[in-house]
Amino acid sequence: MTTEQYSHMLEPLDLGFTTLKNRVLMGSMHTGLEDRFWNYGRLSEYFAERARGGVGLIVTGGYSPNRRGWLGPFGGTMNWPTDILNHRRVTKAVHAEGGKICMQILHAGRYGYSPFSISASAIKAPINPFTPKAISSSGVKSQIKHYVRAARLAQRAGYDGVEVMGSEGYFINQFLCKRTNKRTDEWGGGFENRMRLPVEIVKGIRAAVGEDFIIIYRLSMMDLVEDGSTWDEVVQLGTAIEAAGATLINTGIGWHEARIPTIVTSVPPAAFTNVTAKFKQHVSIPVITTNRINTPELAEQVLAEGDADMVSMARPFLADADFINKAIAGKANEINTCIACNQACLDHVFSQKTASCMVNPRACHETELNYEPVSAARDIAVVGSGPAGLATATIAAERGHKVTIYESRAQIGGQFNMAKDIPGKEDFKETLRYYQQMIDKHKVTLKLSTTVTPELVKANGHDEVVIATGVKPRELTLEGIDHPSVLTYPEVLAEKKPVGKKVAIIGAGGIGFDVAEYLLHDNHTLSINDWYDEWGIDPEFEQQGSLVPAQPDPADRDITLMQRKPGTLGKDLGKTSGWVHRLQLKKKNVRLLPAVAYKKIDDQGLHISHGTDDNKVDEVLDVDNVIICAGQVSVNSLYEELQANEPGISVHLIGGAKLAGELDAKRAISQGAKLAARL
Repeated sequence: MTTEQYSHMLEPLDLGFTTLKNRVLMGSMHTGLEDRFWNYGRLSEYFAERARGGVGLIVTGGYSPNRRGWLGPFGGTMNWPTDILNHRRVTKAVHAEGGKICMQILHAGRYGYSPFSISASAIKAPINPFTPKAISSSGVKSQIKHYVRAARLAQRAGYDGVEVMGSEGYFINQFLCKRTNKRTDEWGGGFENRMRLPVEIVKGIRAAVGEDFIIIYRLSMMDLVEDGSTWDEVVQLGTAIEAAGATLINTGIGWHEARIPTIVTSVPPAAFTNVTAKFKQHVSIPVITTNRINTPELAEQVLAEGDADMVSMARPFLADADFINKAIAGKANEINTCIACNQACLDHVFSQKTASCMVNPRACHETELNYEPVSAARDIAVVGSGPAGLATATIAAERGHKVTIYESRAQIGGQFNMAKDIPGKEDFKETLRYYQQMIDKHKVTLKLSTTVTPELVKANGHDEVVIATGVKPRELTLEGIDHPSVLTYPEVLAEKKPVGKKVAIIGAGGIGFDVAEYLLHDNHTLSINDWYDEWGIDPEFEQQGSLVPAQPDPADRDITLMQRKPGTLGKDLGKTSGWVHRLQLKKKNVRLLPAVAYKKIDDQGLHISHGTDDNKVDEVLDVDNVIICAGQVSVNSLYEELQANEPGISVHLIGGAKLAGELDAKRAISQGAKLAARL
């Protein structure tokens, strides 16, 4: 695609009092840097790098208008004039790069992880151990004043506007829906009363900040929870918000407690733009669409079809700060694409860690991890082209080193070549596409189908050798393990060996879940409407919360997934995506067995016992195939040989070759990037 083919995405948006240079919003993401004043230097550079990257408008992570609205103890707030000083560091950094930035005002309500949280009614959220206090009528009016105060302070701090967070199940959303609003006063009952809070907030902010200040309202167009808003209520609120003085309306999708995925990698691309398109017909101000838009081609398509006036992309700017500039330069193939894995962004935030990005470890670490040009180039051999090896090789070459990748297989990618074939993980191929582009751009020598020996390393005179040879499946000691019915996960995923209709999977880590997902469908592609049916989403968005009964397709196989240890299967999967995998298998009637002892495999099937010591059950699983997903071991014999026999060569061990465990691309890429930065 050429720049002209992104004409809709790159078209300026005139807001009357100011013009955005393109139609792309960097959506709000909480990074953890917002919460502590000593991190504002890092936060400023994080935003400045995205402004340099060309995005039209940035929205910060959420800031509470008061302590009662904290997401967590001592969370980021904007409620005192002294808060302005830190925020000015952010706005000055962004403006120095020619960017524009809005501060999001987010009151957590019952989602606040604190015993002091407040909400419309004293109803505990299913994802929070604390029950909120029902706020009084006068208290509601005080909260409105605090929103207005936060917006005024944001204006004084140099922000170009604010975004009022009215979706995702936070405080404002809790007033809008009968699910959480059981009040009988002027803030409850009929929808006119329930929507009064956001309308009064927007009115108050507009009166306080004047006309030349951006107000974005994040409106929940699909709550995806029972007793959520109806479509008529969504439209009624949207038109009232426009009349109250909003500049832009942003799309919000789903409450955090919804049991329907909205941002994980299995959600189809641009899965929710239709709801924005339907809403757009009812207002005259620009409308922003969001969720699972991660390429310039997709953004251009959404805008060209008239589904929205702007697109919001959040995590794609973690993955690549130069997303827009690369599109402008006609280098979209060099964009490091967000694959929606959530492993280093949302999983980190919900674990009280600083956010980053699996495919870009520099994200939120721009002042700490930099790839400076080298003063003296060295000759570096990287053995293995999985995520760890690819990160090391491409970054080292970018810095100016001479780099050769040796790969024993016929293609780069390592375990990613299996991951990209899992239904819902198709975007993983984009990471391999990106690395191939970087190999070509930075002139990395790539030697495929090459087995490396100490003699080869010595003969080629490399100064440094990086061993990134990854892992191999752990071998089980089990009677009958060589039975013809037994397959390893690489034989299923990589070699595509045929699998029967009745399957037992030994091992319920991430790979076990992936193999189960892979085997549930012989046809792995779902259209958006099929995906809506699968999860029970109303394609017309008319029903309360946009929910209808789910109609999942029947599974193509009868699967039993097992683990040795007791307890819930999959509890160690990603914090923000693991529940999706567990629920998907449950919907497909996959049998999940903990506390399993494996006895033997023979023509009858897999012999096991399971259950507690006082309630053991012996069983023979009559299956066509037993698939082994029982962990991995490191492949690092070359490292040991070089250490022992070639002491003059500097050797480094990273990724799975250093530590197998569960496959961890986040750790592998981070190790590779950090090593390459210091070589």
